[in-house]
Amino acid sequence: MRRRVLQATIAAVTVAVVLLGFPLAFLGAQYSRDNEVQELNNRAAQLASTIDFRDSRAILMTDTMLEPFTGSATTLPASVLVVQPDGERLQAGVPIAGKSLSAQATASTGALVILTTSWWDVFWLSARVVLLVVVAAVIAFGAGIAMAMWQANRLAAPLVYLAASAEQLGSGQVRPRLEPSGVEEIDLVAAELARSADRMAGRLAAERQFASDASHQLRTPLTALSMRLEEISAASDSPDVRDEARIALEQVDRLVAVVDDLLSRSKSAQGGTTEAVLLIEVIRQQEEEWAPSFVAAGRRLVLDVAEDVKVLATPGALAQAIATLIENSLKHGGGTTTVRSRPSGPRGAMVIEVADEGAGVPDDLAPRIFERGMTSGAGTGLGLALARDLVAADGGRIELAQRRPAVFAVFLAGVPKSLDPDVVLPRGSRVSIGKLRGWR
Repeated sequence: MRRRVLQATIAAVTVAVVLLGFPLAFLGAQYSRDNEVQELNNRAAQLASTIDFRDSRAILMTDTMLEPFTGSATTLPASVLVVQPDGERLQAGVPIAGKSLSAQATASTGALVILTTSWWDVFWLSARVVLLVVVAAVIAFGAGIAMAMWQANRLAAPLVYLAASAEQLGSGQVRPRLEPSGVEEIDLVAAELARSADRMAGRLAAERQFASDASHQLRTPLTALSMRLEEISAASDSPDVRDEARIALEQVDRLVAVVDDLLSRSKSAQGGTTEAVLLIEVIRQQEEEWAPSFVAAGRRLVLDVAEDVKVLATPGALAQAIATLIENSLKHGGGTTTVRSRPSGPRGAMVIEVADEGAGVPDDLAPRIFERGMTSGAGTGLGLALARDLVAADGGRIELAQRRPAVFAVFLAGVPKSLDPDVVLPRGSRVSIGKLRGWR
């Protein structure tokens, strides 16, 4: 936005300067030249009138009388030559050498008056006019750029603020702070965003209330049913009854697990905890947790993460996702496991890669490795699926970047450097994570 406004304004100023400055410079130079030529003709005519006046009074003509017509502080210097009818010549001023401009006039007595001035003097006078126009064009160009920058900032700043408010809304802060910008169209969008935030707040409140009610309404009868089935199993002497009770208890436990899973996924999808996370703190926390296990297995866990990298994520969810990838590398990989970060794309996105030196992911498993229940036989197949859901809730994604050796990549949005994180994101601790257990 800012760049487009600057480019459009600079282009308009350039066109205006070219279309007006060039003709103005040409006309100014031409006017200056014509004015000097006209002034030289006027001087010649005045000298001719003076000669007629002196002749009528029988005043002797001398070279001294020509001095006032050779120039002054406000006129160009000129060489004056008067040729009398009898051939007598009167001359004053410095003779002009080289290219020149001249003006002639004839007195009533028949005397010929010739005034000659240097062409270069007229040229430099015209050049000063052109230079003045050029200076004015440069000043106009600079003023146009300054005005363009001011206007661009005036238009772009509210849009940046609006984008920050939208980011807060997407992060779960359903009532972002919105202030009038002074630009009617942007204020209309901000007002509609505020109304959308109110509607979203109501919907999220209803969803959370539903989740809470569902949790209470489902857990209570399931718990009572489990206790009743345990009492039936304990009170019955029949093996068939105890088997049926055991099977029923297992079904109830599975139903409880399904309810817990659905509720946890609903809560994670609602978001509201995204913030600017200092990535190195999350990775170091995982190093402290997993380094002893790697040492016990005769392997190394290496970090290659910049100290100042920040990403937009939920701290606990990001830590859990990284823990899942590190644990999978420990279980299924080999050699040194490296956790590194690198920028991705021009928008400041970041990629967190977890790579090892093992045999990699089998070809038949790789296309569906993030599906629930998909496992090589050494786990439940839920870890990567849950990690994918957690990262997706923050607007990121997890991919298997390379099969052999295995490289898992977590793509997350970076914090824009041109924006203040305290404005873009909800305020809160940068990251505060306790010991997290990896999913198994």
